[in-house]
Amino acid sequence: MCRECFHLSAEAICEICRNPNRDTKTLCVVEDSRDVIALEKTREYKGKYHVLGGVISPIDGIGPEQLNIQALVRRVSQQQPQEVILAISPSVEGETTTLYIGQLLKPFTKVTRIAFGLPVGGDLEYADEVTLARALEGRRELD
Repeated sequence: MCRECFHLSAEAICEICRNPNRDTKTLCVVEDSRDVIALEKTREYKGKYHVLGGVISPIDGIGPEQLNIQALVRRVSQQQPQEVILAISPSVEGETTTLYIGQLLKPFTKVTRIAFGLPVGGDLEYADEVTLARALEGRRELD
């Protein structure tokens, strides 16, 4: 694992962290390395990452101590990015993790989360209420 972001890597520091062209002003927090790979496939995000190694799940015996949360707080307090984007799944455990991390990081920087909503090609009539609510919350102005 990368010493800086905890993404899977064959070297001590991963390719993304070593890349001088990456935006150091934004940090995207994800659950695991699969999320990094998924976001990289979009070619939209140009910043750096921080992999938590899971989400807080008391039922499974996973608390904040078992995740890379303290390393995240240290990293944010030292590097002072302008924005931390929380890209964590909207499950009960993901929501808990998002709220917990948000409270820890707010004193240091702007904390945002990705919008959730309807998939491309999805019909409104088949979407559940939570998905529709999130789609409305994550709306943005047309260009």
